[in-house]
Amino acid sequence: MSGLLAKLLEQRGVLLADGATGSNLFDRGLQTGDSPELWNDIHPDRIAKNYQSFIDAGSDIILTNTFGGSRHRLKRHDAVERVSELNVKGAQIARQQAEKADREIVIGGSIGPTGEILQPLGNLSVAAAADAFAEQAHALKQGGVDIFWIETMSSREEVEAAVIGASRAGLPMVVTFSVDTNGRTMMGLSPADIVKICLEMEKMPFAIGANCGVGASELVAAIVNMRHALIQQDIMQEKVETIIISKANCGIPEYIDGKIVYSGSKQVMAEYSRLAVDAGARIIGGCCGTTPDHIKAMRKALDHHQKQSPPDLEIIENKLGKVSSGAKAQLRGELSIAAGSLSDRGERKTTRLRRRLHGYKRDNPKDGGGRTGSGTEVESDAPSQSRNREMNF
Repeated sequence: MSGLLAKLLEQRGVLLADGATGSNLFDRGLQTGDSPELWNDIHPDRIAKNYQSFIDAGSDIILTNTFGGSRHRLKRHDAVERVSELNVKGAQIARQQAEKADREIVIGGSIGPTGEILQPLGNLSVAAAADAFAEQAHALKQGGVDIFWIETMSSREEVEAAVIGASRAGLPMVVTFSVDTNGRTMMGLSPADIVKICLEMEKMPFAIGANCGVGASELVAAIVNMRHALIQQDIMQEKVETIIISKANCGIPEYIDGKIVYSGSKQVMAEYSRLAVDAGARIIGGCCGTTPDHIKAMRKALDHHQKQSPPDLEIIENKLGKVSSGAKAQLRGELSIAAGSLSDRGERKTTRLRRRLHGYKRDNPKDGGGRTGSGTEVESDAPSQSRNREMNF
């Protein structure tokens, strides 16, 4: 049972999710190193205004300010005993704003990664991670969310733990991965791998997709590759539709006049939203750097768009910017890591530039990455991306 989300998809066809949390909270006074989740208690009025700004911009789905709400994240802020309190409050504030709206709004309980590497590569067991996710999910349900929104995942082990844990709370869930490393997640999963993992789960998510990553062009390429993988799995031919989610970053983060600024324009995000629908997504939103103004432009674009054929590489690059060599190889049907390996010195140069940018952001977590609409390519690298998974910026 998928409740309100399924109902609205049936009624509206395509749904618009919200934008960023962390980068918009910075504009409301959040400081580098602060926990956004603590603001659910300290500044509930500012959290309410952030939710309301996206409702006013036209979002059908609002994600709670709980991305880093697991005990593993909150222990970094001496708040490990406040998991239930902070998640309940984050959900309650969202529910209160949704009930004031003139239309039905889905509240997605945001559940981000633990920030730990799971066994066998790390120390955290799948069972312990599942317990942490279950604790957070129960609190979000208590606070009034409609669905669990498991996002920015990168490994099979962690997403399986998240689904196991969240399923204990008894609400439907969606799962999105961050495809940010040359057409793959930080832990090496391709869009085809993501589809296979999700379809093989004992409790299959209501929807799957990609978020964050390195900008709109790469995200749309990932959605095209996911849709192709679903077709290969004969899911669409059997008329058992798998809902696809697309939630892209808003350009590349740049350090300008003492603060991080994302380069994506309203025009680029509007174009992205149209191409995401053409690629096969039915839930479209923005991630890092996406403001209510971007969402408003996306709302207008979606309301006036008639779905076209899935975009090919030429269309994606012409309208949104360059795509990584790994994603290009997957679009050609070449799924091996070797097929997408970097070979151009220019691409390596942009990787070094991105490392320097991320080096600055070591203590300014999860600003994510992105692309301009001008065709500037930026390859990501795993060590740098791992520093950016702290907040839903």
